[in-house]
Amino acid sequence: MTTASRKVAIVGVSLSDCGRVDNATPYALHAQAARRALADAGLDRALVDGFASAGTGALAPVEVAEYLGLRPTWVDSTSVGGSTWEVMAAHAADAIAAGHANAVLLAYGSTARADIKAGRRTGNLSFGSRGPLQFEVPYGHTLIAKYAMAARRHMLEHGTTDEQLASVAVQARANAALNPEAMFRDPITVDDVLSGPVIADPFTKLHCCIRSDGGAAVLLAAEEYVRDCRTTPVWILGTGEHISHAAMSEWPDFTVSPAAVSGRLAFERAGVRPEEIDFAEIYDAFTYMTLVTLEDLGFCAKGEGGAFVEKGRLLVEGGELPVNTDGGGLSAQHPGMRGLFLLVEAVRQLRGESGGRQVHARDGELPRLAVASGTGGWFCSSGTVVLGRG
Repeated sequence: MTTASRKVAIVGVSLSDCGRVDNATPYALHAQAARRALADAGLDRALVDGFASAGTGALAPVEVAEYLGLRPTWVDSTSVGGSTWEVMAAHAADAIAAGHANAVLLAYGSTARADIKAGRRTGNLSFGSRGPLQFEVPYGHTLIAKYAMAARRHMLEHGTTDEQLASVAVQARANAALNPEAMFRDPITVDDVLSGPVIADPFTKLHCCIRSDGGAAVLLAAEEYVRDCRTTPVWILGTGEHISHAAMSEWPDFTVSPAAVSGRLAFERAGVRPEEIDFAEIYDAFTYMTLVTLEDLGFCAKGEGGAFVEKGRLLVEGGELPVNTDGGGLSAQHPGMRGLFLLVEAVRQLRGESGGRQVHARDGELPRLAVASGTGGWFCSSGTVVLGRG
């Protein structure tokens, strides 16, 4: 066997404390998640020779690696928003397959909620006003407004309704009700979503993700280390990444996300079709993200996302394609760049460790195939990972 042919598995995953965490730093959440992921895998920290992180400090991941006591020989600091972690997982898998690393740790931690509560920072409406953004930000074109504009375009072109978008939030909350770690678990209705305060038309408050604290970690390893792990391996079967635009004026079609490219590449490289997937973990900072990503990954045709989501298909209990099985960013947790949480939840589901929210394949057995698709910026970037059990 040559190193270039090595298969790559996710062998350890974990979350730090999440939700309302008032007495921890982002570094502490990184460390807590990392320790738990290593314990989950049953591998020694000394085996980790690769590290990837983003979003913390001036020299991430250098500062975080130092905090964790790591001296990696392979490193990645790719930062493309919420899709960062799926893109990093792709890079790490390539590096391990090529023999440039043996075990790569991805780690993230954020106290976004606690920082605002304590007055250490304020809520940001945009990523700044330099570069291409100088032509948009001064005119009130906020991050939320960009997503809202895209959603409104989809509604205009394809007849997508407010009620259909609201149903995404309702189903996410129903899934969160089964997750004891979710931040919000009380049921909501379509009317609850529609009657809430408007944030950016057509989004009301419940169309938008929550703000939480929390961290996550994922450990990838070469196939020869799998036998030393205490967990069932979850194999990375195929990945894809794509960037679309920075300025809204350079986005060719507001109704098509970069997942249309990253998803196609991931499925082709994995050698599987969307209809074979048992469940999906999709970045959901807003309800429209879930709907349009489902279209672009090929689970339904372009323009049919509204009809697809409104019939309960996304539910853990009774859904044809359970989506965001932990409750997603809309209800479970959203501490910032949430893409790593998608991978953690996908692995737990494939290993059959999700308790009351466990999904099953159509034959009643544990799920075999999953997809995790992260989105960054305002549909600026996408990373998609196809995962398989055993």
